[in-house]
Amino acid sequence: MDGALNIDQSCDGLTGEPQHIVSVSGGKDSASCYLLAIMRGRPFRAVTADTGHENEITYEWISKLSARTGGPEVEIVKADFTARIAHKRQLVQTKWVSDGMPDEIIQAALDILHPTGIPFLDLCIWKGRFPSIKGQFCTEHLKAEPIFEQVFVPAMASQGNVISWQGERRQGERRGESQNRSQLPRHQRVRYADIGSLHIWRPILHWSAENTFALHDHFGLEPNPLYRMGMGRVGCFPCINARKGELSAIFARFPEVLEKIRHFELLVSKASKRGQATFFAASTTPQGKRLAEDHKRGLRLDEALPGIDDIEAWSRTTRGGRQFDGFKLMDGNQLCSSQYGLCE
Repeated sequence: MDGALNIDQSCDGLTGEPQHIVSVSGGKDSASCYLLAIMRGRPFRAVTADTGHENEITYEWISKLSARTGGPEVEIVKADFTARIAHKRQLVQTKWVSDGMPDEIIQAALDILHPTGIPFLDLCIWKGRFPSIKGQFCTEHLKAEPIFEQVFVPAMASQGNVISWQGERRQGERRGESQNRSQLPRHQRVRYADIGSLHIWRPILHWSAENTFALHDHFGLEPNPLYRMGMGRVGCFPCINARKGELSAIFARFPEVLEKIRHFELLVSKASKRGQATFFAASTTPQGKRLAEDHKRGLRLDEALPGIDDIEAWSRTTRGGRQFDGFKLMDGNQLCSSQYGLCE
């Protein structure tokens, strides 16, 4: 914690007073950065990127963060894919036609290629697919890009140096997360010619999840309530990396998510050359993994990959995806579903 309070001394080469900006997602890690910035005792800004794909509980929690802590109001930015969707329309009308794509697929894409105003959905319509573990373009386009363009660039232009507080931890909870973050430095500097320098500061890089919740307790700040409901991460709802138990909790507590993802899958499928796009990777379920392998070999092409309803059914099964788990069919209030022991 001491290192976080000495951020100005740890960033070599700074001249003048840099602008400190904390990125807030509504989760425990970014909230810890926000709280550490308050403890530093000097002015800072806070910003969140609205993906249009968050739970209402998260939106409400972020909106009340300032009042509950005495810190600054959280500024909101949103990505805009209007120009990129328009460019894709041109590609559909030219390259797709020259590639010999069937008329019905071309017309379906043209019918759907219009901005919806939901950044996450617009991103997927533009890409013609959903993000995946191997192609996780969501964070870049939905969060990093709009915050950089709408907040960091103007701040660097006015003050020269910006320190971006980021809530990344090496002890990640998700698959491959710790490995991907194992080489991250606590501080790094990126220079932009004629604008200034962006200093990326990761004050909780070596923290555990327990450390983050302890800091919440120190401030008397209740963590995002979704953590008590079985969620491992609360940014995006659901996240394409959500684990089986987490998905089971989401579908049980928020059945409206199924209808939302069905709608997303329908629209993005129309914007895809393949004519099909599933929110979760086919390999999520054992049956889907086998089917995807058959597709690669040119087999069973008329059989659709698992959509959100297949994923929901699988989330209620035991290991192997064949039998339903009796405990999961019980009243959820009888069990502690929190991954961190934060029982309701």
